[in-house]
Amino acid sequence: MMSCMRSLKLFCLAALFVATSVRAQDYLNRDEYALLKAELVAEKIYESQELDIVFSQIKRVDSVITLMDAPVRAPVPWHVYWPRHIGGDRFARATEFVAANKTGLSRAESAYGVPAEVITAIVGVETIFGRITGNMRVLDSLATLAFDYPRRAEFFRSELKEFLILCRELGRSPLEPRGSFAGAMGLPQFMPGSWRKWAVDFDGSGKIDLWNSREDVVGSVAAFLAGHGWQRGGAVMLPIAAPNEELLTMFSGGLTERKPLSWWREQGVRITKQDADVLLPPDDALAGLISLDRADGSNEYWITFENFYVITRYNRSRMYASSVWSLAYALKRRK
Repeated sequence: MMSCMRSLKLFCLAALFVATSVRAQDYLNRDEYALLKAELVAEKIYESQELDIVFSQIKRVDSVITLMDAPVRAPVPWHVYWPRHIGGDRFARATEFVAANKTGLSRAESAYGVPAEVITAIVGVETIFGRITGNMRVLDSLATLAFDYPRRAEFFRSELKEFLILCRELGRSPLEPRGSFAGAMGLPQFMPGSWRKWAVDFDGSGKIDLWNSREDVVGSVAAFLAGHGWQRGGAVMLPIAAPNEELLTMFSGGLTERKPLSWWREQGVRITKQDADVLLPPDDALAGLISLDRADGSNEYWITFENFYVITRYNRSRMYASSVWSLAYALKRRK
């Protein structure tokens, strides 16, 4: 019976393959695909014919490449960036998220040491708490970037493989999941590799669901940050007075290299505001400076600590980490 069922399944898949192969014959004949297929078959994750059928239905999405290159061509200034990421009704929705998920956030903060407001801010900046999770077929996006985007082909080739394995683990067809143009999924916009490594079944359901389970979302964001070195109770970033001319020459792309905190003090860096519950790290801890441009042409300056750089492991941008902390700090003050 199982043999008959399997034969019927392969027959149906083969029929689908014939009907759709013309659209993506290019990917099926690529050397990169042959290598990927060989790995997945050797690891007994997929059968060769299965993958051929799946890849016959992939479509190259040129807009994905355009979107990937946009920040490189024209970086967005801070005074434009932050309203897009934490403006509008984001704070109101953040307070609602905290109230609705108080138990899960409290458990995550206790288990991983990541403040509830930081977890909340990540979800708010990423998808406005699920309002915008992306509607591109993840397989199309990842294949396009893995095979036709040389600048980061190695990274996306790895994520494509992780995605195919993840779909097998979740029991889903690789043709189903939808996400961002870069292949990120769910409320916290986890890339497939991060999902497989850091996502947790925080609601105890027996499966991990970053689309529908708020507890899994909260626990997984906390696990990701903790796994990348989040320091419980540590400072994230603090405002400083404008650095002297010598220090200003150290900035490149809006940030400096990291130096021991004691070194910055010796150079005259002065913190202008520090909450009573924020403890500075020891003098030998590494810290860096960042600048953020204002609409009036001036700059604001901050000293950043290890937790700031942990946030950048989510998105390697000083403005991303700054926007997350801005929303988190607003929630902290409200609390």
